[in-house]
Amino acid sequence: MAYKYPAARRDESKVDDHHGTKVCDPYAWLEDSDGAETTAFVEEQNKLTMPYLEQCAVRAQFHQRLTELYDYPKYSCPYKRGKRYFYFHNKGLQNQDVLYVQDSLDGAASVFFDPNTFSEDGTVALKMARLSEECEYFAYGLSSSGSDWVTVSFMKAEDLATLPDVLERVKFSCLAWTYDAKGVFYNCYLRQEGKTDGTETTCNINQKLFYHFIGTKQSEDILVAEFPENPKWHSSVTISDDGRYAVLSITEGCEPVNQLWYCDLQQLSDGITGVLPWVKLVDNFEAQYAYVTNEGTVFTFRSNLDAPRYRLVNIDIQKPDRQHWTTLIPQHDKDVLGLVSCVNQHHLLVNYVHDVKDVLQLCELSTGRLVRSLPLDVGTVAGVSCKKKHSEFFYKFSSFTTPGIIYHCDLSESHPEPSVFREVEVKGIKPEDYEISQVFYPSKDGTKIPMFLVHTKGLKKDGTHPVFLYGYGGFEASIQPYYNVAYLLYVRHLGGILAVANIRGGGEYGLTWYKAGTLGNKQNGFDDFQCAAEYLVQEKYTTASRIAINGASNGGLLVAACVNQRPDLFGCAVAEVGVMDMLKFHKFTIGHAWTTDYGCSDDPEQFKWLIKYSPLHNLPPAPYSGPPYPAVLLLTADHDDRVVPLHTLKYCAALQHGVGSSPVQRQPLMVRVDTRSGHGAGKPTAKAILEDTHIFSFIAETLGLSWIN
Repeated sequence: MAYKYPAARRDESKVDDHHGTKVCDPYAWLEDSDGAETTAFVEEQNKLTMPYLEQCAVRAQFHQRLTELYDYPKYSCPYKRGKRYFYFHNKGLQNQDVLYVQDSLDGAASVFFDPNTFSEDGTVALKMARLSEECEYFAYGLSSSGSDWVTVSFMKAEDLATLPDVLERVKFSCLAWTYDAKGVFYNCYLRQEGKTDGTETTCNINQKLFYHFIGTKQSEDILVAEFPENPKWHSSVTISDDGRYAVLSITEGCEPVNQLWYCDLQQLSDGITGVLPWVKLVDNFEAQYAYVTNEGTVFTFRSNLDAPRYRLVNIDIQKPDRQHWTTLIPQHDKDVLGLVSCVNQHHLLVNYVHDVKDVLQLCELSTGRLVRSLPLDVGTVAGVSCKKKHSEFFYKFSSFTTPGIIYHCDLSESHPEPSVFREVEVKGIKPEDYEISQVFYPSKDGTKIPMFLVHTKGLKKDGTHPVFLYGYGGFEASIQPYYNVAYLLYVRHLGGILAVANIRGGGEYGLTWYKAGTLGNKQNGFDDFQCAAEYLVQEKYTTASRIAINGASNGGLLVAACVNQRPDLFGCAVAEVGVMDMLKFHKFTIGHAWTTDYGCSDDPEQFKWLIKYSPLHNLPPAPYSGPPYPAVLLLTADHDDRVVPLHTLKYCAALQHGVGSSPVQRQPLMVRVDTRSGHGAGKPTAKAILEDTHIFSFIAETLGLSWIN
């Protein structure tokens, strides 16, 4: 044995009965996040892992270079409220982005709101920010240590005076101002026993929708919608572009379907005084409807109803029956209709995804007719900013080698042309040093899977290059080209190839692609990922022992499942905040919402799917005599209340007990548990840099890579 792992107590008496199948859960005690035994287990693991990560040969150089190259200015698209422009900016190494304001696009900018002032270590993050329509008030939601719990506060936008109003227990919430700026719609959960600081595992159910009047206490807020018969429902309000309607979307889980209700706020003679008189436009979960805009009573929605690649549908709420619905922009033959926004009163900005790359078009709102395509390189529209009542819009482009180019266009000009508003250069990184290609490789069932490859120019295919293979494959999320300094360092200074596989379960080709990798089809995504590795070996880019695989959350599940199924195919595996216990995930925090993607072990047929690939339940028992596992680094965090740490801790204990006891296992099997940190959103820059340093140092150490100047 190469490593002595901390002894973890095995309670063999802990057995769960799943429809007659007995399943032992010897590390169930790790589900008690506050237990002394759990705390001791985490401390012992970090005592083993942290010194190992700190002594990795390339660690100091990687950290120094990553810090230098991370230190470039980052900007969001500006957006207009009232007569002023607002945008987020990070000078380079600030832990959190700062919100700036300017009177005109070429005027001086000043700090409007700086989240860095709320914590010395940057662990308080801005999760929500909403200015009222005419810029009277600013509502902002802060979260601590990466938790999903948010506390909302308010200030006057003119003089930045803080108001006494505070909203607590806010989570997975909308934040929507009514146009009169009297208040906001928001979601919260009622008080529960025990903690709500992000370290608890309590189930999040019975979310309610409230309206808060500015200048009142939260205890006086008006309950406007609740669903006691459906404790797992979530709701979200959008205020229509004319300010007249509250449009309510109701979801149950993460499947792209929702109910659609609305309320005509003009009809409320006494204002908002209680549960709103909602009109149910769609009262089933057959399809998804996302509000785009409305012209009077005619509403435009982006929908996947009878359109797996999405279309735009017009519904006149005065003639709500489905036979009266019309198609404004039909489903495309191949491309997926993505984000749609209304601008300049009568135009639509329409984003299509074509083979995982973005296309941006300007169309007429009245007819859906294409006006023109907007210039865009090969990559991703990372942001769009516009409003129906304003003639100008902004969009931000990024790619694997481009951090961000922001374009500006004003449609009130006689010959409107998008121009570069802001372009960022990163000193020390030259895009021309890199080559980006897209390949399509066959999966196990013959389906062609797209994959991006990034490497240095003129790379020889001699089977020697280390590969960093990334995947996600879930929740209809499309993994499009994105900028990551650590990836470019891996390519430039460790001689590596970045490979991003667009496996099934994502949304790259719409609903059909998504459904082909979920529920009973989940194994397709694992096959797609393993076939990506096999393709890279076959095409002489690399060899199995030089492949490092990585994924986070649902991608952490992907990495762990693939390692269990094909330990011989990879040299290193890094699984971040992964869903590892597929029989119990639905019992903790918001896990119940993922049953739409995974299924649920409470159902006998779905239990059979889950037990086949659940990472925790497919680890080999001790004594293990099979092929050695690749080096494994697991990452989790003490305030992750999305995928709670118990997943990673239980998997780690079982992995070390089984595989770790094998005499042929030479590579480390380790876990890194971060503190004052969560699932990932809002992570301070310093923590993000250190985490990437540890990941790539671990890969370099275990694959035997050295630093190339």
